Amino acid sequence: MLVSLIAAVLAALCYGVASVMQAVAVREASNRSRAQASQGGLDAGLVPRMLHQWRFVASVFIDLLGFVAQLVALRRLPLFAVQAMVAANLAVIAVLATVVIGATLSLREWLAVGGVVVGVVLLGSTAGAEGATTAGGAFKISLIIATALLGVAGMIAARVLRDPARTLALGVVAGFGFGAVGIAARVLNGFAPLTLLRDPAAYAVAAAGIVSFVFYATALEGGSVTVATSAVVLAETLPPALVGVLFLGDTTRHGLTPVAAAGFLLAVACAVTLARFGEAEPPHEHPHGPSHEHPHGHPPGHPPGHPPGHAEPGNLPRQGLA
Repeated sequence: MLVSLIAAVLAALCYGVASVMQAVAVREASNRSRAQASQGGLDAGLVPRMLHQWRFVASVFIDLLGFVAQLVALRRLPLFAVQAMVAANLAVIAVLATVVIGATLSLREWLAVGGVVVGVVLLGSTAGAEGATTAGGAFKISLIIATALLGVAGMIAARVLRDPARTLALGVVAGFGFGAVGIAARVLNGFAPLTLLRDPAAYAVAAAGIVSFVFYATALEGGSVTVATSAVVLAETLPPALVGVLFLGDTTRHGLTPVAAAGFLLAVACAVTLARFGEAEPPHEHPHGPSHEHPHGHPPGHPPGHPPGHAEPGNLPRQGLA
């Protein structure tokens, strides 16, 4: 159990560090201003361009390390505990932002960081052993079908909706996808190459990871980070928790269900409070005059309609796989 708890915390740390590294890569890879992106559509070249950024490539490896740690955690801990702990990576990003880019946390945000820590401790101390470690073929196929439906829903939302509904919908789609990654990873039959090739859950993990990353990056490219990240946190934690309890036999230690529920809600609510740290960019001093303007017509790091000093921090996908 202790190893699994350490692995869950390590996963959150890896996802948080990787997210900070991805900030510059996403900004440099985007060919559209925030206003242009919010008008809808998908930038098919966004991810390929990001692959040319060394920071992004390095962050992918860190994400993979986090995913391995998440797999270790899921072997012994219930889904509701692991998913909430993974969502705690926003607290990691918030603290890193104060050190790396000089961001300032308000008293409420520092309390939220503390709340995430307390919630994670409560979850870790009350979580019982995981329930079913395997699932039937029908359950795994349903995960693949659900992921395909999420992809279709995300495409429709990206092309048809306009902000703020577009960002909210894309965040929900990405969050459901991240949750599907956790569920599918939980029911993997094993990690041997031939076992993975024969296991539908492995394909669900890969597909859901891609769908989630693409639509979360798209949401942040053109919408409010707070709306997108809040939707992701809620969608990636609540549904997997219910699936784990209802279908996979997840439990808490005897008599500690109310404490575990309190820890879960506290960790998730505080993570939502820290949603603005789903992206981060250092403050800039912007000289006035046309020679200093951004090619898209607004200062770097400051989306249209947000003067310097009042912008949301710059784009930063929260995590790559889960």
